[in-house]
Amino acid sequence: MAGLWVSVGSRVAAGQRGQRSPQQLMRSAALWTLQNVSHHSRQHLMVTRSLCSAAYDSNEKTFDKILVANRGEIACRVIKTCKKMGIKTVAIHSDVDTSSVHVKMADEAVCVGPAPTNKSYLNMEAILEAIRKTRAQAVHPGYGFLSENKEFAKCLAAENVVFIGPDTHAIQAMGDKIESKLLAKKAKVNTIPGFDGVVKDADEAVRIAREIGYPVMIKASAGGGGKGMRIAWDDEETRDGFRFSSQEAASSFGDDRLLIEKFIDNPRHIEIQVLGDKHGNALWLNERECSIQRRNQKVVEEAPSIFLDSETRRAMGEQAVALAKAVKYSSAGTVEFLVDSKKNFYFLEMNTRLQVEHPVTECITGLDLVQEMIRVAKGYPLRHKQADIPINGWAVECRVYAEDPYKSFGLPSIGRLSQYQEPIHLPGVRVDSGIQPGSDISIYYDPMISKLITYGSNRTEALKRMEDALDNYVIRGVIHNIALLREVIINSRFIKGDINTKFLSDVYPDGFKGHKLTESERNQLLAIASSLFVASQLRAQHFQEHENSRVPIVKPQVANWELSVKLNDEVHSVVASNNGKMFSSYLVSQQVEVDGSKLNVTSTWNLASPLLSVSVDGTQRTIQCLSREAGGNMSIQFLGTVVSEGQEICVIEAMKMQNSMTAGKTGKVKSVHCKAGDTVGEGDLLMELQ
Repeated sequence: MAGLWVSVGSRVAAGQRGQRSPQQLMRSAALWTLQNVSHHSRQHLMVTRSLCSAAYDSNEKTFDKILVANRGEIACRVIKTCKKMGIKTVAIHSDVDTSSVHVKMADEAVCVGPAPTNKSYLNMEAILEAIRKTRAQAVHPGYGFLSENKEFAKCLAAENVVFIGPDTHAIQAMGDKIESKLLAKKAKVNTIPGFDGVVKDADEAVRIAREIGYPVMIKASAGGGGKGMRIAWDDEETRDGFRFSSQEAASSFGDDRLLIEKFIDNPRHIEIQVLGDKHGNALWLNERECSIQRRNQKVVEEAPSIFLDSETRRAMGEQAVALAKAVKYSSAGTVEFLVDSKKNFYFLEMNTRLQVEHPVTECITGLDLVQEMIRVAKGYPLRHKQADIPINGWAVECRVYAEDPYKSFGLPSIGRLSQYQEPIHLPGVRVDSGIQPGSDISIYYDPMISKLITYGSNRTEALKRMEDALDNYVIRGVIHNIALLREVIINSRFIKGDINTKFLSDVYPDGFKGHKLTESERNQLLAIASSLFVASQLRAQHFQEHENSRVPIVKPQVANWELSVKLNDEVHSVVASNNGKMFSSYLVSQQVEVDGSKLNVTSTWNLASPLLSVSVDGTQRTIQCLSREAGGNMSIQFLGTVVSEGQEICVIEAMKMQNSMTAGKTGKVKSVHCKAGDTVGEGDLLMELQ
C-alpha cells in the first residue's frame, strides 16, 4: 500500500526547561506513517435517517417463513425486510459460515455443506432438504449463486415452494444472452450489432470477429458479473479471448457457450430497474449509472445518472418495460444498456434478480425492492403506477472490497477483521454488510466487505457525504479499496460526470498509485502530524508524572515545540505552540508554522480512538490511527493514499476470473512451484526464471 512516511523529532530551544541531549532527542523521536489513503466503519441495513420510506402493512399476509438461499450482506438485507414484514426467516450456511452475521440474524439456520460453494450454497439437494426440514414456504435467492438458476426454480415448484423471483421461462430467456438478444430485437429494443449464434471454436471466433469488425466483445452466453467477458482488438486476442472466456464460463456457470458482438468503445453503463407482477403490470424505477468498473465489474454506482435527460430516460425505461412484458416478467429485474456519447443506447443484458446496487434506487424512489419482490411472489398486484415513481434526491453506492487497489485496481485480499466500525453515525449514510469484528474474508467467497450508500438532496451533497463516510470507515486486518473509492469520487472528471467504462484505466493509465498531495494538503498533513505528536508527548508526560517517573521529561510550560518533520525524502521545519494540559482526551488549539506558513489546528485528540477529527484553518479532516507502538511510533492514515518477454507462463483463477501471468523478462524456466488446481496466496512463489 502506498504511504507517506513522516518522521517527527522535537528540537527544544536552548534555555527551555527540560532540555535534552541530541542522543535523548533521537531516542524520543516518533516515526509517523501517514498512509496516503482514506478512512473507515459498521451496520447491516440500518439507515441513520430513513433512506427508504416504504410502508409495511402487518395485515397484508404473505408468507409465514422464508428461506434465504444466500450468505453475507444480501442475506442480511433480505432478512431485515422479512422482519419488518413479520416473516420468520431461515438462513443456510456452509461450515465456515456457522458464526456469520446472517446466521445470527435469522430465526433458524441450517448447515448445507463445507466451504466450497459447489458443496454448500450451490448444493441444491442440501438446500431442498433444509427447506423440507424447516417447512419454509418460499425462498429468496438474493443475487449470485442460484438466483438465476432455472433448474433450482423448477425444483422448488415441484416441492410446492414459492421462488421469490420471475418464473422459469423468464429466467431461461433472459439468462441466455443469445436468446435474450433475439427477444429484445422482437420487442423493438435497441441491440448491439453482432453474431446471434453460438461460437463453436477459436477459428470461427476469428472469422466472425473479422466480419463484425474490430474491436469485438467475446462473452459467455450464460454469463454475468463480468465473468467470461473479453475484449479483442485483433485475431490473436480473439483466440486468447475465446480460450479464457470459455474456461471462465464453464467454471462460473457450467456453460461454456460464447457469443461475439461489436464492442462499443468508451460507452457508459446505465441500467434500468424494472418491477413486474403476475397481472401483466410492469414499471421502470428510473436508472442507475454504473460506469465506474474494473474488469467489467462495478465499483461505484449512482442514481439517477447525471448524463441522461428526461427524454432519453423515458425511452430507455419504456424499452425496458417492453422487454419485461415480452417475457411476462414478474419480480424485480434490471435491464442493462450501453450508452454512447450521443445518448444512443443498446441492450446489453437483463438480470433476472435483485442487483447488488439496488439500494441507490430505493433511496431515490422510497421503495423497498425486497418487499415488492415478496408481495409479487405471493400474487399481489403492484401498488404503484408509473406516474407515482419519483426521483427524490441523489444516491451514491461504493462497493467496499477486501482488495488491494494498487494491484490491477483490486486483487482479492484475505484475512480476519481485527477491528471494524461503520460510519452510520453520519447523516444520510446506509451500510449493507454481513460482517462484524472477527469475521473472516476467505478464499471461498466474493471479497465484498459491504455496500456503502450515501443520500443527499442533490449529487454534490451525496458525494460530500460519501467522502466523509469513507473517511470514517474503520477496517483493520485486511487490505481494502477505500483509497481507490475516495479518489474516484473526488476526481474532477467524475464530479463533472465525464465518465465511461474505461474511466479507471484512462485516469490511472499506470495503475492506481494513491492520493497525490497538493501543497495545501501537504501542509495540513504536516501540521496535523506535528500537533498529534505534541499531544502524544504531553499525554505520555502526564502519565510519567502521575507515576513519579524519574525519566527526564519536557515540562508543560514549554511554549513552543520546534520540530523537524520528514515527509518522504523531504525535511520540513515546523513550530507548534503548546496550550493547555493533557489527559486521556486533550483539547488542542495551536498555531502551527510549516515552512513559514501558519495554520491553526483545533482538535480534541482522543488518543484511544481509531478516528481522530481535526480542523485545520477551518477545513475539517478525519484521520485514522492505524497502529501505535510501545516506543511511541504511530501509523496514521490521511485522505484515504527461453521464455520470451510477455509470454504466458501460467494462468491463475481468482474469484473465478482467469488471470494470465506473463514473463517480465526473457529467460528460461528454472523451476515450477505449483501445479494445476493448487490454491496460491499473495506473495507465493509460482515460477523461477533464469
